[in-house]
Amino acid sequence: MKRPLKIFGIIVFASLLVLIRFFEDTLFYDPLLEFFKMDYKTLPLPKMDIYPLLTSVVFRFLMNTILSLAILWFVFRDKEIIKFSVILYSFLFILLFTAFIFIVFTSEGTSSHMVLFYVRRFLIQPLFLLLLLPAFYFQKYKSR
Repeated sequence: MKRPLKIFGIIVFASLLVLIRFFEDTLFYDPLLEFFKMDYKTLPLPKMDIYPLLTSVVFRFLMNTILSLAILWFVFRDKEIIKFSVILYSFLFILLFTAFIFIVFTSEGTSSHMVLFYVRRFLIQPLFLLLLLPAFYFQKYKSR
């Protein structure tokens, strides 16, 4: 693939990730967005419609994952990296989404708010991309 097309693709998909973040209030149902902007350490969790919240988290994770995989494809053009990334994203989604559901349904006090904050953060932000890009780059170009 020609270098300008590769750079353009990366910029387009990265811009889409930024747009998801910019319009998160209108695109997704998430009462925890405002909750974590307040002094959440002393407050109980807000009232939430659980199923729209879970659906929203899943949808946002899928959108971020698809865009992240596209960026990985434009950067590396390697099917093995994409296959491994799909497996890793799937495993981490199952693990983190299960933890998210457990925390939301069992959270009674304020002690689990930080855990909920970080589990949710990994589900709704493309943080895995920030971890995978340098890891794959190091693995691919160091092994030459």
